[in-house]
Order: sequence, then C-alpha cells, then structure tokens
Amino acid sequence: MQVYSFCHPADSLRLQQQMSACIDDLAAWMRSNRLQLNTAKTEIMWASSSRQQGQLPANTLRVGNDFVMPTSSVRDLVIWLHSDLFMKTHVKKTAAGCFAMLRQIQSIRRSVSQDVLQSLVTSLVL
Repeated sequence: MQVYSFCHPADSLRLQQQMSACIDDLAAWMRSNRLQLNTAKTEIMWASSSRQQGQLPANTLRVGNDFVMPTSSVRDLVIWLHSDLFMKTHVKKTAAGCFAMLRQIQSIRRSVSQDVLQSLVTSLVL
C-alpha cells in the first residue's frame, strides 16, 4: 500500500496530521477485512528539490500506534526513489548489484564455455 500527497513546505504539519488520519482509516479498513498493517515495514519520505529539503520536517509521523522517522530514499518495486527526486540512489544500488553479478560470473568463468560466458554477460547487460 502506498499513500501520496502534495503540500507546500509551510503546510507540512497539516499534511502530517492528514496522513496519520488517512493511515488510521486504511488500518481500520484492513482490520475489517482481516488484514493487518505492518508498521515495521512502513517508510515515509518527503520529496522535494534539494533547495527545499531544509524546510521539511524531520520529526516522526504517527502510523497507528507507532512513530516512523522520514527516510531519504525508499524502494518502490525495483526502483529506488530519493527525496531530492534525482536517481542517484537507484543508479548506485543498480551498479552495486551488477558488480556483484559480475563477480559471480567471474568466479565460474573457467568452468563454462566461452559461449555460455558471453551469454551470461550479455544477459546481465540487457
């Protein structure tokens, strides 16, 4: 489940209250349908330009009975989103994953044929 909203930095306190109320409503709906909101996996991120990052609140947001601290990046399926709206976190995590795969391919390069090795590297790049 994901909840998105928009506000100006001056209205962030009001938005925090609205988001907490919205999450309470979602949690109530989930309970009525025998589902449970896992607050341990809940993440909050304020997204704005790097110029406006200093104007955003750094305090916690109430999610049910727990409080969640805002984070600078979150993962949405396979994409890493960063609070300054640049893709630097996604690029860094993707490159790290590719280097890890290349190290694994390197460890088996003597055990497979050149065609298999080329196929593995091509698949990784594509």
